[in-house]
Amino acid sequence: MTDIATIAALIEPEAKALGLDLVRVKMFGGKSDPTLQIMAERPDTRQLDLSDCEALSRRVSEVLDAADPIEEAYRLEVSSPGIDRPLTREADFTDWTGFDARIRLVEPIDARKQLDGRIVGITDGTITMELAKGGAFHLPFTAIASAKLLLTDALIKATAPLSAEGADRIIEKEA
Repeated sequence: MTDIATIAALIEPEAKALGLDLVRVKMFGGKSDPTLQIMAERPDTRQLDLSDCEALSRRVSEVLDAADPIEEAYRLEVSSPGIDRPLTREADFTDWTGFDARIRLVEPIDARKQLDGRIVGITDGTITMELAKGGAFHLPFTAIASAKLLLTDALIKATAPLSAEGADRIIEKEA
């Protein structure tokens, strides 16, 4: 079984050396198609361009090849978190205060397993949400199974790319 914490510990110094923050390290796809997904971002822009992905992929590949923490063959996927990004760190709930999110809980709280609403903030590990149905709701960060931002006009406006240069071109490279 793959130890994601060990893999993240190997990857994080490589991301930091490139000026990037790790957002998520996740293994998915099971035995038939295992994929190691690494999401990272520049802390100042919350974005990642293709050259960042390439650089991180190269560095991570070298480290993982040397340490060999994953027993089976796998695919490496390095990407930005995207617009409807996962919220994986307590700081994400501070950074994205005022935006809408969907949170799935490890165990139901007040008979709720999923929450949709606006992030009000986080204090001492307790997240406050203004739910679409039900008003203010408080939950511990540790109760979260998964969380992500919801695509809204406000989110689109807040996450517009720094540059769209080249977005309308296809560049083909020879192998």
